[in-house]
Amino acid sequence: MTAQDIYRWLTGGAANGSCDGFDAHIVAAIVSLGLAEAQAEKKPIVEAVGLSGGSLASLIRETFPHAATMFDRLAEDALANVPEDEACLRDLLWRHATDGSDLQNRLAQMIARRSMRPNHLWQDLGLRNRRELSWLMARHFEPLASRNSQDMKWKKFLYRAICRDEGYRLCSVPVCSDCDDFAVCFGDESGESLLARSKRAVETRLH
Repeated sequence: MTAQDIYRWLTGGAANGSCDGFDAHIVAAIVSLGLAEAQAEKKPIVEAVGLSGGSLASLIRETFPHAATMFDRLAEDALANVPEDEACLRDLLWRHATDGSDLQNRLAQMIARRSMRPNHLWQDLGLRNRRELSWLMARHFEPLASRNSQDMKWKKFLYRAICRDEGYRLCSVPVCSDCDDFAVCFGDESGESLLARSKRAVETRLH
């Protein structure tokens, strides 16, 4: 199954979970892309999404009840040690959660893990575009999102926030507009959704 097939299966269930449509879309996108990568790279899905098996199974049970039995078998799967930079990012997000819900706790962990991937953050979360990531941040990590007033690339912004919170300087330029590498932090973040890319890759192989 492609990531898009998994996404459709998760979101196509008759039973509605506790999340609204947007949050269900976010969870489905991350889990679908993570599961497809885990299958392709022959690694546990918990390593792809950054949640323990028990936490992932609970998230699916609450969000997509019809898929719960497929994930309950992961309940005993442990998550390997979290790298220091990922742990810092997870902590940053959690400290700036909008209302401290269980969903936001899990999103903090999943976003931190997916930030370790090489693409734009919105792509590695399986989202359709950067706008959806901005909506996610504004809804679930509002105190942090409000600090990104200049609309910096989210991955750059998050790591800059970690450095500032820990008392380090990420760069020597006090004002971003004076930086020669302005485009590195504020440039275009367009691209193809990785969910769509997974479907297109399969179609190409079939033809």
